[in-house]
Amino acid sequence: MEIKIGIKDVAREVVIDSTQEPDEIVASVSEAIENKTLLKLVDAKGTATLIPGESLGYVEIGAETKRHIGFGPFTDA
Repeated sequence: MEIKIGIKDVAREVVIDSTQEPDEIVASVSEAIENKTLLKLVDAKGTATLIPGESLGYVEIGAETKRHIGFGPFTDA
């Protein structure tokens, strides 16, 4: 699932492809903002991204998308 993070006073957003559950991400973001601690998110490759909770502008959690392989359905004509 794709997570987009906007950081205050930074023009570019951080994009992470994570395998974490949406509820788990929401809980981590809420805790980091409330307690002014580091938000730690781990991407699909195991790379950790740490962002200070007070620096978060927004967090957008995208729906998980299934990747399609091929050119389309095969039909007998």
